[in-house]
Amino acid sequence: MRPFPENPEKILVRSTNWIGDAVMTTPALKSLRLAYPHSEITMLVYPWVSDIFRYSPRVDHIMLYDKRERHHGLAGLWRLSQELKQKHFDCAVLFQNAFEAALLSFLARIPARGGYATDCRSLLLTHPVEKAPNIVIKHEVFYYQRILRGLGIPTGENELEVFLPNFAIDAAKARLTQLLGERRSGMKIIGFNPGAAFGPAKRWPPERYAKLAQLLGKSQETHILLFGSAADQPTTAEIVAHVGKKARLIDLAGRTRLIEAMALIGECDAFVTNDSGLMHVAAALHTPLVALFGSTNHVATGPWSASAKVVRKSLPCSPCKKKQCPLKHFRCMKMITPEEVLAALESLLHES
Repeated sequence: MRPFPENPEKILVRSTNWIGDAVMTTPALKSLRLAYPHSEITMLVYPWVSDIFRYSPRVDHIMLYDKRERHHGLAGLWRLSQELKQKHFDCAVLFQNAFEAALLSFLARIPARGGYATDCRSLLLTHPVEKAPNIVIKHEVFYYQRILRGLGIPTGENELEVFLPNFAIDAAKARLTQLLGERRSGMKIIGFNPGAAFGPAKRWPPERYAKLAQLLGKSQETHILLFGSAADQPTTAEIVAHVGKKARLIDLAGRTRLIEAMALIGECDAFVTNDSGLMHVAAALHTPLVALFGSTNHVATGPWSASAKVVRKSLPCSPCKKKQCPLKHFRCMKMITPEEVLAALESLLHES
């Protein structure tokens, strides 16, 4: 197999599809930029993750994969491949580990195509990378860096990166002032993220978040921002209903674009979250966070941050990696108490 191009003019990077996975690719993206400082790097992304990369100095261009409309179905896939072909990329690095990613780069006739040799992709890749035997027991930041090393590209630090433009930071500050008034000494802003896209097995019960909010309200002046997508609105509404009207809760679920949510998370003193995309955003922004884990693997997908604490229960059935509890008891999450989450949160606030 010939070496991966040393001085490509134009590089295509196929992003992963979910916010958390996209954040975990950022160390590898930085390595790619450092290895090719003069190359033009284009990220092919779904629209809902584009803000992860839109303001990154590691990226020159964003190309949207509009799978729901323009690029829908087989005809849309072919249309996208021809759009890529017209860009005349010299090589493609596929962070997305799916057959479709390899097929797209093949149909686009990109001369050098590198990625993991899984999902029957080997024949479509010019530079297939074998998975290291122990890669699945490490954090996913190593998983993506391993792709580059398999292509002969040197890798550097594993620190997550999310870049926020000044206008988004200023807008977040202004919005908080509008919602909360001028920030007084001792006031704490805590973010709650009670949703998780993968399924209910990843979600700490809403009544536990409500109890935590009540405990926080007793200890100090605390304002709580509830984050999430429109799909999380029933959950956040349930938390508000449990806590009552007197609590300082502001429900932002479904009311922010991703860039707005990221900027607001950056203004929080701390963040309490299920295993989710916004958990990884908080980690990348160095916002102190408490992550609650049950069905998923905290070693592989936990918050990659020195300012994070993971709360979980060591059970024989956890992590099951299922969307719903297969044993119907959901103990991995129900055994986590608001009091121990509060203790972890207060420890972080004391350290910060």
